[in-house]
Amino acid sequence: MQTTERFPFISDTFEEVALHLFRYQAQNNPIYAAWLQHLGVDQDAQSAIQSVMDIPFLPIETFKTHEVKTGNFTPGAIYTSSGTTGQVPSRHLIADPDAYLRNAQACFEHFYGPVDQYAWLCLLPSYMEREGSSLIAMADHFVKQSPADESGFFLKGLDELRYRLDTLELNRVPTILLGVTFALLDWAESLEKPLALKSTLIMETGGMKGRRVEPIRASVHETLTQAFGVDRIHSEYGMTELMSQAYSYGEGRYIPPPQMRVLPRSPEAPLSLGQIESHAALNIIDLANADACAFIATSDLGKVFENGSFEVLGRIEGSDLRGCSLMTV
Repeated sequence: MQTTERFPFISDTFEEVALHLFRYQAQNNPIYAAWLQHLGVDQDAQSAIQSVMDIPFLPIETFKTHEVKTGNFTPGAIYTSSGTTGQVPSRHLIADPDAYLRNAQACFEHFYGPVDQYAWLCLLPSYMEREGSSLIAMADHFVKQSPADESGFFLKGLDELRYRLDTLELNRVPTILLGVTFALLDWAESLEKPLALKSTLIMETGGMKGRRVEPIRASVHETLTQAFGVDRIHSEYGMTELMSQAYSYGEGRYIPPPQMRVLPRSPEAPLSLGQIESHAALNIIDLANADACAFIATSDLGKVFENGSFEVLGRIEGSDLRGCSLMTV
């Protein structure tokens, strides 16, 4: 079965570029090369791969234990993942931080238009309280381009955030309130009465970060829509190990940007792909991740749909342990 028949959202052009990048990374990324060798995919087998369906994906946990680099470069930045105390963070070695920011901007603008047409209010406490967050780097890049003086980051000053939000609403300035999910919920539940936002888009990201019990997404979005007086909650999906971000216009259905595709992975056979619109683990191809690895087997569970959009429904239990057992090179 051809790739486009099984996964119609993968074009011939995307597949051609992905296969070229796969062969390049297989030869120039020592960790990925070792993983392929571990799987018995030698150079002849690599050359024989003619479909993205046959490309082996690197377990995302490898970023916790190895420097995943394609080529020889001195990192211009190192982004690290958040996690609970005692967990080993993932480390993404970035060759060119400006390239990361340009790509992040291109992803956002593909869906929402120019970054500088918005005011940016960023409520990202768990990310601001540590070093090396790629989300903070992206948000800071967006804030600096905004012409609105009200744009900025807020850690605990919700009164100031409310004042700036009210000012922007009064002046009908298109605004994005980008917040980590638990912080948006905390603020929403503290409001004495619902807001009625007309010019502001609420965008959640990052989940609960261990601060609260993980609720059902529909419940989160219902609470936020009622509290802020909006008809939908947008979402951003990104991770430390990737260069690109996907976005949701509402209801948790994410759309990847042109350089990114998400494939279902069989929960029962981790080296095999799953089926469209079935519960599956998620594999991600990120063509922008040329300096690390473009083919990542994530620890997220979800569904992939025929048009290439996807949902995230949870995480694989014990994924840290599974990654250590898979990647022993």
